[in-house]
Amino acid sequence: MAEGRGSAVMATAVLLLLVMAFQCEVAQAATYVVGGRSGWTFNLTGWPRGKKFKAGDVLVFNYAKGAHNVVVVNKAGYDGCSTTPRNAKVYTSGKDQIRLVKGLNNFICSLPGHCGSGMKIQVLAS
Repeated sequence: MAEGRGSAVMATAVLLLLVMAFQCEVAQAATYVVGGRSGWTFNLTGWPRGKKFKAGDVLVFNYAKGAHNVVVVNKAGYDGCSTTPRNAKVYTSGKDQIRLVKGLNNFICSLPGHCGSGMKIQVLAS
C-alpha cells in the first residue's frame, strides 16, 4: 500500500510540474523592436522574415513623434496602403507597443507616401 501512495504522490508532483511549465511558457511573450535600432522607418517590408511570432508577442514601434504613425489595418489596407477599415486603430506616441493577435497582423504608416515607400509590415502570429 505504501508503494501505491508513493506512486500517486510522484504522479501528482509530475503533473503539477507540467502545469507550471506550461503556464510559464504561455506567460513568456516575446518583445520585438520593429526595424531594430533604425526603428519604424522606410523599407521595412522584409523585417519580419525569419522571425517566429506568436499571438501575445509585443511589437514596439519607435519613431520620432509626429514624423510617422502606426495604423493597424486589414489585408486590403496593407495591400492598398489605405486605412481600411475607416475605424482602424492609429498609434502616434512614437513608442507604440502593440500585442499581436493570432493570424495575420498588418501595420502601415498612413502619412502621405510613407507606406508606398515600404513603411509597412505584415506579421503572421501562430
